[in-house]
Amino acid sequence: MKKWIAFLTILPAIGSLTVINKIEPYVFGLPFIVFWSTLWLILTSACLLACNIIYDRKEQNK
Repeated sequence: MKKWIAFLTILPAIGSLTVINKIEPYVFGLPFIVFWSTLWLILTSACLLACNIIYDRKEQNK
């Protein structure tokens, strides 16, 4: 379980720091760079929620 928690906390940092410098392709009406930043904002929240759920289950089993 510690490996999953570590992976889920590192994943957003790697994904959000990926250099994307494109404006031309539009996704959902947004320039790609804005879409990429918004996507990682949402994914970071989802990963932290998953870490919280995993950690709480681990604490309840003790």
